[in-house]
Amino acid sequence: MVHMRAVVQRVDGASVAVGGETVGEIVGEGLCVLIGVTHDDTPAKAAQLARKLWSVRILEGERSCSDSGAPLLVISQFTLYGDARKGRRPTWNAAAPGEVAEPLVNEVVAALRALGAQVETGRFGADMKVSLTNDGPFTVLVEV
Repeated sequence: MVHMRAVVQRVDGASVAVGGETVGEIVGEGLCVLIGVTHDDTPAKAAQLARKLWSVRILEGERSCSDSGAPLLVISQFTLYGDARKGRRPTWNAAAPGEVAEPLVNEVVAALRALGAQVETGRFGADMKVSLTNDGPFTVLVEV
């Protein structure tokens, strides 16, 4: 079974730009979160992912964003469901189409904000340039 997934990086600052304009930025300690949505994901899964992101203890001193008030930069990334096991070109069959994925990514962001999180975002479907300083480096895969 394929699940909603997030690649979560502990960062010391991160930003995302579209067309040379910064559209989302966090300064200092926080999380940069790349979210992939698949066909069977639901608003309930989005809420579950938000709770996990808010409470996962991967910041310095085994703290979570809820413990420290650290911000999150959330970016949609369908390529998390790329499958390159066959041939030389990945397939994207497991990735949900934009009309399914965008509302669910927005649901994760809304749920995080409802929990009290400071959340910055990228721009869905845009050609985004992401810059970050991975702190550690520390990167984990979270699936719900």
